[in-house]
Amino acid sequence: MASLNEGNYDMIGYQCLGHGPHNVIVLHGWFGDGSAFDPVKPFLDLDTYTYAFMDYRGYGQSTHLNGDFSIPEIGQDALDLAEALGWERFSLIGHSMGGMAIQWIAAHAPDRVTALVGLTPVPASGFPMDGDTMALFRGARDNAQNRETILMYTTGNQLTPAFGKTMAQRSLAQTTPEAFDAYLTAWSLTHFEEQVAGLITPFLVLVGAQDPVITLELMENTIAKWFPQSTLEALPKAGHYPMIETPVALVTRWEAFLGSKTPALTQASN
Repeated sequence: MASLNEGNYDMIGYQCLGHGPHNVIVLHGWFGDGSAFDPVKPFLDLDTYTYAFMDYRGYGQSTHLNGDFSIPEIGQDALDLAEALGWERFSLIGHSMGGMAIQWIAAHAPDRVTALVGLTPVPASGFPMDGDTMALFRGARDNAQNRETILMYTTGNQLTPAFGKTMAQRSLAQTTPEAFDAYLTAWSLTHFEEQVAGLITPFLVLVGAQDPVITLELMENTIAKWFPQSTLEALPKAGHYPMIETPVALVTRWEAFLGSKTPALTQASN
């Protein structure tokens, strides 16, 4: 099954793939909409899983939707999407800013979330930056070169410059300036770590070994301390965008993890 949200213009945008019993909501990062996951889609097990790739307000299919562009708003939109799809229980995959949002959802709807997969996730404590770094990131609202610089740095400066140029242009085309700017504030300065501390939701955290920003050390000092059932792993050839850099290896690992949680999902639904 493949479907796009074309019927209700006021509803959050999404793409649905698959027809399996294990439902999964996928949340993207700051630099683009759900199409950032396009490289992994040919390799998904659509008999076992049903995936919903959601676009945040101001991004992609949700460009027309206004809002406050916050982490709680992303989380509530995801919960509303699950309601619209008729999903009582589901797992969550979140990249970067989306990795922060899945922690918020787990804190506010713990009985509905089967498992979490964070891909280079921003921790629930946020990611405050010094003045120069924040100026670089804030300037990315309207400046393609700033976006290229951030993209190349967070992938370890190991990729062809065409990666940075292409990703920056796609990001500019898929996001509104207002949403892009507001979401920077959301993921860098929002913090709700006290709400997630002690949650027993199974949580696989995958970081890129070439990512100098979201590192295993950062995850050990944040998510691993808050989630007692968390597992931390590094993807050796990836930076901050493993869904683009190493798509097959990434899907293989996250579906192995989610598959191990399917018995719990079945038991909970009985």
